[in-house]
Amino acid sequence: MNAPVKPKKLIKGATGDWEIVIGMEIHAQVTSQAKLFSGASTAFGGNPNSHVSLVDAAMPGMLPVINEECVRQAIRTGLGLKAQINLKSTFDRKNYFYPDLPQGYQISQYKSPIVGEGEVIVDVPETGETIMVRIERLHLEQDAGKSIHDLHPTMSFVDLNRSGVALMEIVSKPDLRSADEARAYVTKLRTILRYLGTCDGDMDKGNLRADVNVSVRRPGEEFGTRCEIKNVNSIRFIGQAIEVEARRQIAILEDGGVIEQETRLFDPGKGETRSMRSKEEAHDYRYFPDPDLLPLEFDQAYVDDLAQHLPELPDAKKARFMSDYGLSSYDAGVLVAERASADFFEEVAKGRDGKAAANWIINELFGRLNKEGKDITQSPVSAQQLGAIIELIGENVISGKIAKDLFEIVFTEGGDPREIVEKRGMKQVTDTGAIEKAIDEVIAANPDKVEQAKAKPTLLGWFVGQVMKQTGGKANPQAVNEILKSKLGIE
Repeated sequence: MNAPVKPKKLIKGATGDWEIVIGMEIHAQVTSQAKLFSGASTAFGGNPNSHVSLVDAAMPGMLPVINEECVRQAIRTGLGLKAQINLKSTFDRKNYFYPDLPQGYQISQYKSPIVGEGEVIVDVPETGETIMVRIERLHLEQDAGKSIHDLHPTMSFVDLNRSGVALMEIVSKPDLRSADEARAYVTKLRTILRYLGTCDGDMDKGNLRADVNVSVRRPGEEFGTRCEIKNVNSIRFIGQAIEVEARRQIAILEDGGVIEQETRLFDPGKGETRSMRSKEEAHDYRYFPDPDLLPLEFDQAYVDDLAQHLPELPDAKKARFMSDYGLSSYDAGVLVAERASADFFEEVAKGRDGKAAANWIINELFGRLNKEGKDITQSPVSAQQLGAIIELIGENVISGKIAKDLFEIVFTEGGDPREIVEKRGMKQVTDTGAIEKAIDEVIAANPDKVEQAKAKPTLLGWFVGQVMKQTGGKANPQAVNEILKSKLGIE
């Protein structure tokens, strides 16, 4: 797979232009009931050390047993990333010593991962570009526990509830060239994982976190020395960390210094990255094949069966929304960003005007939900209710303005839109006699404007507004336009 050819995105330094080069390692917690090598629960929020088996605690003589569900989820993710699935892979021991790693090693995959090269197509909202990010590999590994330092003045505690939880590490090639691209890539990857149901993508719980490799170079030159920013747990922070780290490296290089390859941490409070450990101090992990685990093998038929039962993924759904409903690339992209939003749209659009459905969901519903701090799954307006509002507009029972008032009533009070229109007298006035009467009153009250409108037909809009105000927004706008043109003698 060749590297994508993309326009240069450059940062201006004191001595000229620089380019950022970014590669990412995403750690995604596998959605499964049990851990990778034990039957202990993966549920979030249990009391410390309440979800720990003898295997997770590394008791003597305990042997790991692979959880097939985690293998299935890794393969399904690989298929979703259009990646090579390796029918044979192996587990290795990655040796390091830390209080929350009871075995003294992590079981991971090193030389032979379960998933090889793939790709992710990413829309970058800030630039309107679509880029392709190559995936280098996806491998399975177990998570470590958690050290807790703030419960006692002199002691630290260890919670092993996360110890042994299955992670997928998804490693990209260094194909990203800006903070905007990196944010869009993580957002898209998270969307794919959630569609597949292989990771819930909850960054607040640490179920998706990123190690970000950042380097800078003069345009066209070789890659620079990279620094790795560890465990960034929000998409916003990923963007901030990249910007800050790139500026730090540029300042050092422009001052005649050299970049030390090192691991760094991002401090969002101070808006800076700080050194965690240098390359010289980095661990020698001394990988070797785990003697307790046989190579992981399955046949192509197993992979084909999983492929056959994958859900429709975001790219395919977006293309279908554009072709079936006539949506723009932008609108389709917004709707498929979350599976729940895409499902909601399809329910609203069923048998109705797809473009109208998209407009109402994106502009009115999403806007109102954002204001309330809610997502589509918490929407007080159901797909059936929104569909009924769109039908009432299409049937000319209500105008667009009344529809917005009706939407607000349904959002805050609930109820059947048709019944609300009936009971509250919200029907659009289509009686031309009543509309003509209102127009005559507006014309009689504004003789000076009448002359101006005859000379300058764009003033027609002012008259339309006055008539709508007079009728409480209930007059049919099309009828108002036609009668006004006739009365004012405007072609």
